[in-house]
Amino acid sequence: MTKPVRIALAGALGRMGLALEAALEGRESLVLSAKFDRPGMTGPGLTTAEDALSQADVVIDFTTAEASTLLAERLATKGGPAMIIGATGFTEAQAARIALAAKTLPIVRTGNYSLGVNMLAGLVARASRALGAEAYDIEVFEAHHKRKVDAPSGTALMLGEAAAAGRGQTLSDVAVRGRDGMTGPRRTGDIGFSVLRGGGIVGDHSVIFAAEDEIITLSHSARDRSLFARGAVEAARWVAGQGPGEYDMQDVLGLKA
Repeated sequence: MTKPVRIALAGALGRMGLALEAALEGRESLVLSAKFDRPGMTGPGLTTAEDALSQADVVIDFTTAEASTLLAERLATKGGPAMIIGATGFTEAQAARIALAAKTLPIVRTGNYSLGVNMLAGLVARASRALGAEAYDIEVFEAHHKRKVDAPSGTALMLGEAAAAGRGQTLSDVAVRGRDGMTGPRRTGDIGFSVLRGGGIVGDHSVIFAAEDEIITLSHSARDRSLFARGAVEAARWVAGQGPGEYDMQDVLGLKA
């Protein structure tokens, strides 16, 4: 009988940490081997990060961009375990540090672990390829709870990248991430971002293709954090058998060409 993949949870006392622990319950191919939080934090079943990492094949981390970056570098030095990163809001420098760590260990990092969102990204890329920039403007709208600290969301940026890729563009060259005052007319080919923060919204994302005579909207609404936890758990099961490299959910789901 194949041994189950041993999972360690970082940030175990957070809302996603609790959702991940629930998603691991009753799984035959995966087992929660250890969990930890910030130094000094105490709670049932918590251990130190060092002990947790020594007991794991994969660590799942939905904490913060800087904490995830530091943990990835620490694991690269140790030679493992593999890592699932669910944090968003990474700077270019942090992303580069994670890419360097991925030369030593397998890392899955994505803006969203939902199956539906990853299918949406594929549809957005196809739509942007078919709907030319001269006729269709693209706007990415996202809404999240008031406690979210980064904007636009990692998912919104992922959808923006899919839209840009569909038109053979680089998102950083065409993204408009804020409008205020006398901005002038919209430039052809720009991809705009609009953000809402409020209440307890789990996550809503829409990609709007607006022409003079019609509007096409592709959207996804998350109703419960458990869908992200389920996706991350599946990614953990998949990455345990992979070699070093930086992967995303498109790799996990076999959606890449």
